[in-house]
Amino acid sequence: MISIKSEREISLMKKAGNIVYRTHKYLEPYIKPGIETKELDKLAYDFITSQDATPSFLNYEGYPASICTSINEEVVHGIPSNRKLKDGDIIGIDIGACYKGYHGDSAWSYIVGSVSREKAYLLEHTEKALYEGLKQVKPGNRIGDISNAIEEYANNHKLGIVRELVGHGIGTNVHEKPDVPNYGKKGTGPILKEGMTIAIEPMLNLGTREIYLLDDDWTIITQDGSPSAHFEHTVVVTKDGYQILTGDDNFE
Repeated sequence: MISIKSEREISLMKKAGNIVYRTHKYLEPYIKPGIETKELDKLAYDFITSQDATPSFLNYEGYPASICTSINEEVVHGIPSNRKLKDGDIIGIDIGACYKGYHGDSAWSYIVGSVSREKAYLLEHTEKALYEGLKQVKPGNRIGDISNAIEEYANNHKLGIVRELVGHGIGTNVHEKPDVPNYGKKGTGPILKEGMTIAIEPMLNLGTREIYLLDDDWTIITQDGSPSAHFEHTVVVTKDGYQILTGDDNFE
């Protein structure tokens, strides 16, 4: 069942989303060659907990860290470790925060130092694919309209669309109904209604769409070793469109 959030619930999700946004902004200056991903994880944990919130991902289904740090060919769910970032890397950082029982969730991909034109292209167009999907968020549209907009944009820019991983509803649980795939047909899927809260998150590869799971049972990488990017916002459907809950620090 897809839940419709009350004004009170949405206000709490705005706070959770704002904490996620500010955690990203807090980490950004540290994303440079030489830092270990577990240092980023510690910084994120300390910041989130300082905001009267808890990291949504820590111990979620056994996940051992507060954030996901996915480097280069890692698509999602990279586990922070003593691996150091290098010049030319890209890193996707996925952050969730729980505030008074409600979650915010946002992933962003970052360049480390100077990157190749190909990696810069991947990040630019994966981010733009997210916003193409967001344009379809309004009451009366369907999930498939979001999915199709992302798929068309990705195809037009020759990027591989990961199909096994999808966006999702969000609220008192990090993952709720409905699924929000990054491919699909217009006019299909659940109807969007005011008060629905969803996380939209294209995961696109510079090569093919094929992926596989590493032996740690978390990290997912591209099968052909090509770089992957990940951008995600949590949004609420409003009466005439949407509001990004993880996008800036203006909240009521």
